[in-house]
Amino acid sequence: MTADAPLFTPDGRYLVVRGRLWRAANPRLEPAERERLVHALMVARREVRAAGRAGDAARLARARRAVEAAKTALGERGPPWWDDGARDWNRFMVHNTPYAQWYAGLGATVAAGGPPH
Repeated sequence: MTADAPLFTPDGRYLVVRGRLWRAANPRLEPAERERLVHALMVARREVRAAGRAGDAARLARARRAVEAAKTALGERGPPWWDDGARDWNRFMVHNTPYAQWYAGLGATVAAGGPPH
């Protein structure tokens, strides 16, 4: 793990950012499909920014729906992409989840929210 590498939970379900769990994209997506969806997400995020700067509420709403659709298709939102019935801990602080002991074991720098996020 390097300072620039994202930190994922051991099961690969979540990315840890500043001590919070964010659901990772579905690893079962075909690479070309994942690339297409990530591209769509980036386009939609740029449109959110542009619509906000323009003060266009209708355009902003459409762009936000496009972000939501891309994130759902990637598996980052909506129903969990895993099928073992495990609870979804998306957006929880890691210390309030079953990953707390693992995270604490990474060391004081990581557990305090420092690098390598």
